[in-house]
This record gives sequence, C-alpha cells and structure tokens, in this order.
Amino acid sequence: MDVLVYLIPAALVLGLLGLAGFLWSLKSGQYEDLEGAKYRILQDDDLPEGDGKNDERG
Repeated sequence: MDVLVYLIPAALVLGLLGLAGFLWSLKSGQYEDLEGAKYRILQDDDLPEGDGKNDERG
C-alpha cells in the first residue's frame, strides 16, 4: 500500500503532462489542415525541376 503514495501522484503528473501536450498542439494549429495531408502525399516533390525527362516538348 505504500507504493500507492508514489504511483497516484506519478499517474496524475503524467496525465497532466499529456493534457498539456494535447492542449499545446491544439493551440499551435496541429489539427487545422486535416485535408492537406492526403493531397501532399500525391505530390512529386522528390523529382528535380527541369531535368528534361518529364518535359512534354521533347
């Protein structure tokens, strides 16, 4: 039973840290653009610009 003296405050502190982290993420706008992530995965950002391989003219 003596271990509960340590476990209950530790659980409360960890819970408050998790809540603080969640509230910080809400405040900083982490959940603002829910639609953008599914479209960003389709973009070919890893291809170099102007290498001539994907050029329609030639």
